[in-house]
Amino acid sequence: MADMSGSATGLSPWWRHAAILVMIGGFSVLSFVTVLTYTNAPPIPERAMDAVGNVVFTGADIQKGQEVFFKYGLMEHGSLWGHGAYLGPDYSAEYLHRLSEVTRDTIAVEKYGRPFAQLSPDEQSAASAQVRRVLKENRYEPASRTLLLTPGEVAASRSQTAEWSDYFTKKGAAPGLPASYIKNPTELKALSAFFAWAAWAASANRPGKDYSYTNNWPYEPTVGNRPSAEAYVWSALSLITLLGGLGLILFMVGKFDYLGWKGEGDTAHITHPAPTALTLTPSQWATGWFFAVVALLFLAQSFLGGALAHYRVEPGGFYGFDIARFLPYTLARTWHLQLAIFWIATAWVGGGLFLAPWVGGGEPGGQRAGVYALLGALVAVVFGSLFGEYLGINDKLGRLWFWFGHQGSEYLDLGRFWQLLLAAGLLFWLFLMFRALKPAIKSPDQRELSALFLYAAVAIPVFYLPALFYGPHSNFAVIDNWRFWIIHLWVEGFFELFATVLVAIMFHQMGVVTTKTATRLIYLDAILYLSGGIIGTGHHWYFTGQGTLNMGLAACFSALEVVPLTLLTLDAWDFIKLRNEQCSACGRDFAAGQKWALYFLMAVGVWNFVGAGIFGFLINLPIVSYFEVGTTLTPNHGHAALFGVFGMLALAVLVFCLRAMQSDAVWKGTEKFIRVGFWGANVGLALMVLLDLFPGGVLQLWDSIANGYWHARRLTFLMGGLYHKLEWVRMAGDMIFILVGAVPVALGVMRSVWKRDVVPPV
Repeated sequence: MADMSGSATGLSPWWRHAAILVMIGGFSVLSFVTVLTYTNAPPIPERAMDAVGNVVFTGADIQKGQEVFFKYGLMEHGSLWGHGAYLGPDYSAEYLHRLSEVTRDTIAVEKYGRPFAQLSPDEQSAASAQVRRVLKENRYEPASRTLLLTPGEVAASRSQTAEWSDYFTKKGAAPGLPASYIKNPTELKALSAFFAWAAWAASANRPGKDYSYTNNWPYEPTVGNRPSAEAYVWSALSLITLLGGLGLILFMVGKFDYLGWKGEGDTAHITHPAPTALTLTPSQWATGWFFAVVALLFLAQSFLGGALAHYRVEPGGFYGFDIARFLPYTLARTWHLQLAIFWIATAWVGGGLFLAPWVGGGEPGGQRAGVYALLGALVAVVFGSLFGEYLGINDKLGRLWFWFGHQGSEYLDLGRFWQLLLAAGLLFWLFLMFRALKPAIKSPDQRELSALFLYAAVAIPVFYLPALFYGPHSNFAVIDNWRFWIIHLWVEGFFELFATVLVAIMFHQMGVVTTKTATRLIYLDAILYLSGGIIGTGHHWYFTGQGTLNMGLAACFSALEVVPLTLLTLDAWDFIKLRNEQCSACGRDFAAGQKWALYFLMAVGVWNFVGAGIFGFLINLPIVSYFEVGTTLTPNHGHAALFGVFGMLALAVLVFCLRAMQSDAVWKGTEKFIRVGFWGANVGLALMVLLDLFPGGVLQLWDSIANGYWHARRLTFLMGGLYHKLEWVRMAGDMIFILVGAVPVALGVMRSVWKRDVVPPV
């Protein structure tokens, strides 16, 4: 018989040692790369001057422009250095292309006395070659912190200040934004200076190197920006790393075939009561309201996603109605991303609070009051930050915009005050988790698994702290570095590890796995995920002011992230078998009525391999990322991975917990909603990917290679040809996802919360 007593005796301590060593090694390298960011970041000159000593713009203008960029949420409209939203242009690439055109015309007039279009082919070739030489030369003087501008750059600064002012003030110029979105002329001039600095960093060679501060990104042949040799070499070496990692792990899994949910293959026997037969504690009962909040936020996020999709087919309105006046694209996308993080995190936080009393063996006094207090803090953060973002982009908060308004960094848009409140809430959640788990941690038989549960919870507030390590005037390269510490490490790393712990404990509670197997699985996933995932964080920094050392490390280690995702397809098969499997000793179902929780976990296995594995690795190669970053292949990976993996995991935890709150008779009324919602969400997501996001992304990638990155990001490309037709077709998938997926799931959750009948003791 398998030991289901809760003892982890017999598990080698080297599992723990290996996980610790992986974290120490990974964070040592990542911290070193982060320190280098501060020295490798493109310098911000104190002044930019023309040939006769006139100041064109200052460092204060650049920093003020960055502040404007963040305050008005422009990273949720277009992108900078490839990172941000996709309806607007990439501001750095667009400025750089216009800079090349203006410089070309300036040189033609100075050298030949005629506009470029009137030159002979030989003269045009000579002028174009001079453009590349001029814009690749780095004229920054570190001693005086002065940037010397060429006549072309001075002329471009004047013309683009006017062009960007028109873009953000004239009706219909900026897709998805109302007229006079930014009204202050001083802010518009500063914003243009910020774009000028970003374009300079993208073209001027790094001192002593033959590539720019952004490693020659974007692809812009007119200024000499082509992929560096490092992009090719490290792409090839990352493929070798991937094949080596896959071969090694498949060998290990084949040799040690107990590395999985089946464990050593012992005949399992259920000694725990089924989750649906356990008595709920008062705090577990209270977590039902967390899941009600999850349902409402998920529904709102889905409708906002539909609005964003429509902006991409009709940027000037919504079937003739100008919604940009009330819900500009920047605000809709901000809320869409923020709500996704909020509802997924809320589901996992609620799941942790629900499972902790079962693992701990009881409930400390006052736990229910703590759960309700945490729920109140969560609601305050959600609605306070959303309203603050609305006020921020409408310039209603003055100098307090960074604290209470729209902070401006994609995925980390909520103001600093709301970030601090969220961090405090997560620490309070950790305190509640510790109180519930403390008895089990003190028990020799249960210490290992319960301690892992607590450690995984500790990582959630700890790895949110980098969101506080920068300010609105920090160098953009530094901001983007810390931003991806959150996006990659917090969301894709430790939240995923915490979810693994939740699933292992759910299965342990159902009697599917022994304590030893559950503990080993947690360590195995930690080792595999973090081996590639920590250093692999740098694949987001290929072209954001980092050096090529980061490119080499990140390319190889991010390739290893595919290895554990490949193994998840085996997990999906294990989940399929568990649907109807029974205990050989007592004849009880392992699933114990948790069929739909298992279905959502099966979906996690599939989408993890497809969305995070295939689509993620596709855009992780430096040479692919060079042409692709900021195209539709990025949200193709984002949708399939963020919702397909993390969203499905959150819904699996939600369904598991709510199922335990209802008797079989009452659950039958809820189950039909969950069944329809499961298929609607998965079919809708699959259609989004197959009908538009993947093929549209390939078309945009093709155009980027053929015509330059700037061209693939312009509205003329987005609103024309086959690409635009695919955007219309995608709406079929969106409608299925919303109406057949999100709506039934939300209705099922609300019904389940309302009709809970497994009453806790008074």
